[in-house]
Amino acid sequence: MTRHILLDSTPLSALCTPVKGAVVSAITQWTRSCLAAGHNIYIPEVIDYELRRELIRSGKTSSIALLDGLKGAFYYLPITTAVMLRAADLWTNARRAGIPTGDPKRLDIDVILAAQALTLAVPSTDIMVATANVAHLARFVSADLWTNIVP
Repeated sequence: MTRHILLDSTPLSALCTPVKGAVVSAITQWTRSCLAAGHNIYIPEVIDYELRRELIRSGKTSSIALLDGLKGAFYYLPITTAVMLRAADLWTNARRAGIPTGDPKRLDIDVILAAQALTLAVPSTDIMVATANVAHLARFVSADLWTNIVP
């Protein structure tokens, strides 16, 4: 079974770190193992934005270059109108259920990420978000720490 793994900001940030410590080496090996097992890894556009804006602000040009390079190694998942419509529904339903994921006046990146996952043209059982924020995302889509996702 091919899994479709979307990277949230924490694992993607680690992959864009030029200093190769233990965590960076481990996640690099994990992504290689996922690809070797036939899984698809995605960089969601909303996560690229979330990470890139901080890298630009911090002047981390080496990390930006790594992020750009990963776009050629993984699938890039753009934000579409269908994604934003789905995100609006998810956000509204969470608010109505009394389980908000963020401040009501802020753009909710977790909801947009979940909508990007849910609008992939694959069975939802084959989708997983690799994240450090399992609680918020698991309300909408399968999510786990990248270390718990077995290639």
